[in-house]
Amino acid sequence: MPRIKRREFITLLGGAAAALPLAARAQQPTMPLVGVLDSGSADKNEQYLAPFWQGLSEAGYVEGQNVAAEYRWADGRYDRLPGLAADLVRRQVNVIAVPSSTPAALAAKAATSAIPIVFGVGDDPVKLGLVASLARPGGNATGINFFIGELVAKRLELLRELVPGAARIAVLVNPTDAIRTETVVRDVGAAARDIGLQVNFFNASTIREIDVAFAALVHERSNALFVSPDSFFNRRRIQLAILAAGYAVPAAYGVRDYAEAGGLISYGTSLADSRRQVGVYAGRILRGAKPIDLPAMPPTKFELVINLSTAKALGLEVPPSLLARADEVIE
Repeated sequence: MPRIKRREFITLLGGAAAALPLAARAQQPTMPLVGVLDSGSADKNEQYLAPFWQGLSEAGYVEGQNVAAEYRWADGRYDRLPGLAADLVRRQVNVIAVPSSTPAALAAKAATSAIPIVFGVGDDPVKLGLVASLARPGGNATGINFFIGELVAKRLELLRELVPGAARIAVLVNPTDAIRTETVVRDVGAAARDIGLQVNFFNASTIREIDVAFAALVHERSNALFVSPDSFFNRRRIQLAILAAGYAVPAAYGVRDYAEAGGLISYGTSLADSRRQVGVYAGRILRGAKPIDLPAMPPTKFELVINLSTAKALGLEVPPSLLARADEVIE
């Protein structure tokens, strides 16, 4: 056998030792990767996603410890969503989570039929084509339905109870979200006819258009305002509250964020709880569950929030019966 010099032997031994950690690292399992897709902006990341990560933690996953995340935000530009969804597919994430955005859920569904999708949407997921049925979703998607459309009639009734003299209601919609706008126009129109209200619809998809819409609805002597659920409007909730106060227009909204920002009244699904449920489902999928075996679930928590300070500023007297039903009264 050829003799190996001492220096050559030490070099070979050192190389083998250095290779051991690399081999060991190569055998370690990589963290599962969650792709988070939303039509909003990253500036609300922490508050917006806290319930989602709470749900994931209930399933045993903590970001940075045993799961990683890729975030894609459209910043209110719905036309960017298809490209953002396609990018998550290229990243080969293990699951795409859409905590609460119908346009983002549709973009994810169009981008892949293989990667599991967990959505939170405010419209009927069957009509949207996200699932085959609520009980047996089929395909690669399941999630939570906020039932925002079904709550339209209740929100109109609450607005009329708070402003009993209201006969003409302005409805603010975002035309860039065509599916949501079509749903709101249909549902609000039907609910208004049932209780004898006249409705006029106003479009706005930019900051300037919101200003123009308020001037127009006041010019047409609208008695109150119904704001369509929309991520862009949610981002502009302070602007909406300031304009409503400045024009002395009582306004009703779909989620508590608006009332906390100075809006008069909100009634709808607790989006925080629904985002938590999306997180729970995403965690179950990471553990091996299939979307087809997870029913599309209804929301479990609803909330009525009244901003009493805003009511007083508008000269409105809130009926004691309405205050008694409120989950929270902001003073």
